[in-house]
Amino acid sequence: MTTMRSGAALCVLLAAGSAGAQYSAGGIKLGLLTDMNGVYSAISGPGSQKAAEMAADDFMKANKEFAGKVTVIAVDHQNKADIASNKASEMYDRLDVDAIFDTVNSACALATSAIAAQKKKVFIDTGAGTSELTNEKCNKFTFHYAYDNYMLANGTGTTITKQGGKTWYMIYPNYAFGQNLERQFRAAVEKNGGKVVAPSEATPFPNTDFSNYLLKAQSLKPQVFGTMQAGADLVNVVKQYNELGLKKQNIGLAIGLLFESDVAALGQDAYQGAIATVPWFWNLDKAATDWSRKFEKAVGKKPTFDQAAVYSAVTQYLEAVKRAKTDEGEKVVAQLEGRKFSDFFAHDAQIRKEDHRTILDVYQVQVKPKSEAKEDGDYYKEIAKTLADQAFTPLSESKCKMAQ
Repeated sequence: MTTMRSGAALCVLLAAGSAGAQYSAGGIKLGLLTDMNGVYSAISGPGSQKAAEMAADDFMKANKEFAGKVTVIAVDHQNKADIASNKASEMYDRLDVDAIFDTVNSACALATSAIAAQKKKVFIDTGAGTSELTNEKCNKFTFHYAYDNYMLANGTGTTITKQGGKTWYMIYPNYAFGQNLERQFRAAVEKNGGKVVAPSEATPFPNTDFSNYLLKAQSLKPQVFGTMQAGADLVNVVKQYNELGLKKQNIGLAIGLLFESDVAALGQDAYQGAIATVPWFWNLDKAATDWSRKFEKAVGKKPTFDQAAVYSAVTQYLEAVKRAKTDEGEKVVAQLEGRKFSDFFAHDAQIRKEDHRTILDVYQVQVKPKSEAKEDGDYYKEIAKTLADQAFTPLSESKCKMAQ
């Protein structure tokens, strides 16, 4: 297959061969709008691009009528919402992209979602967490895949508080993702009888020095230090958490959003005992492990859950295009809505018609010590599981008003 970056010449694709099918520009163009070089690039970036390419290749091999007709275009939004908005418009209009995936940054996801609604083209977010995408700011052309902030807080905040972690102090990156996640975590902690002992602190994004916040945690002596950072910011928080001795002072670590690449950056002993909620991990079961081995062979490292989610989301999108016999936005949306499926990534999954939230089973995990790892990358011990119908915002609490 052909892979292109923004500004590269477009491929001329052959006309679709399946009977009665209609595809714009003669083929299906998939856009990956993500962080290719910055703070979240290890989470998504080139690895997500490769996952999208693998999904497209596997789909074309399984569906010969699509051979040579699916193209992936990767574009860097630089973690800036205005750039994401401009790039999304360019991808939909000038590059003729049919659907955009990933985004990984919540401010960029919200900007992309608005453009998708305007252009009436599909956007499937896998990497950004803000639950606004399927609540206050939902729209007909936006789908939220893999995880969101409600699921993270509902899983981790509830589990730790019920296990006895009643007093919390939290920090969060000062942009859409962190602001939303902190609100969700605080609500989960308080709902389960816990208390946030001091107002949560907003930190600059990106940031390298978190020592002042950690020193404050030392003085407050909460049972749990909650960090809502992700990617390189989270790595810096955990490094300094260990350097300043909070673990030795029995201040537990709750991580709002944890990716495998974050653990790899410091080594799992630095994270030992930390608890997080994830929708998937590479050795969850045989199907997950088999796919991850293929990814590792192609990329040279094990996948993050965002990269696995990109593969799954691209596959579900292409299957919807196949059923619709067109890549026209509204008709593909109709094929995605209400869809039930299970694959190597999503177990007992359904794409809810009412708010376009993909619900799936999720897992509370604890980082185990290196001494218990069976191989490099064997990071997690599953300590609890939340079923799909309990993991995400219940429809009774949804603020989504889906315009038709």
